[in-house]
Amino acid sequence: MEHHQVKWGRPRDDVYGKYDMRIHQASNYSNGDPTQHTQSPIVTGTSVIAVKFDKGVIMAADTLASYGSLARFDNQERIFEVGKETIVGISGDISDLQYIQRMLEELEIQENYDDDGHSLRAKHVFQYMSRVMYHRRSQLDPLWNALLVAGVEDGKPVLNYVDLLGVTYSSPALATGFGAHLAIPLLRQVVEREEDSAKLSEEDARKLIDKCMKVLFYRDARSLDKYMVATVKEGEVKIERDVRCENMSWRFAQDITGYGTQTV
Repeated sequence: MEHHQVKWGRPRDDVYGKYDMRIHQASNYSNGDPTQHTQSPIVTGTSVIAVKFDKGVIMAADTLASYGSLARFDNQERIFEVGKETIVGISGDISDLQYIQRMLEELEIQENYDDDGHSLRAKHVFQYMSRVMYHRRSQLDPLWNALLVAGVEDGKPVLNYVDLLGVTYSSPALATGFGAHLAIPLLRQVVEREEDSAKLSEEDARKLIDKCMKVLFYRDARSLDKYMVATVKEGEVKIERDVRCENMSWRFAQDITGYGTQTV
């Protein structure tokens, strides 16, 4: 199969003559290739999950970066702090993640130039990223990521989502990637409405997050049992690294039938 993008669907040279590369406006390229945008993610990170509790938001993401199905890098951090009371978690393409991280660092530096006592808040970061993602999508060159932006505004926890199409929404429990299918049902058993999050303590929220990360490790082939947890409360951001899933056991697998080689 021909995998070169320029040659997809091309007429045969031996029938119709040599293909004219000028239709791609590629005459300035020595190798004859046109300018191309990323058509699919290469090295990727999987789920980011987050839930509100009574005083803030807790977020978690594993540290695996997969090259296709290969577990290539096991120390990729996908949650970082922006400003003083905002955390951002990103899943999807790692190179685009690094680009977004540098972009937000530059935005933070520009904000600090004013030295007026104000810093970037969660709503600022969320609105900025929603416009960036929609703009890149409109240019047919999307950033292949989904983001969770969490913080505290006026003493109330804030949690928002934005994806590569610029789609945005908020909820007391959010997840990206496979977590949207596996973790969200578990989170919504406890936090289904905003008033539920106001009754959830930080300790219970942490137990819920740890449970979801364990389920994701069991069920998502692109996940890892090592993850990082970030907690944002008013005036405080705490990030824990190298957290491990505890009491892991694969004994239940021997009772699962219908997949793989079966012994009768």
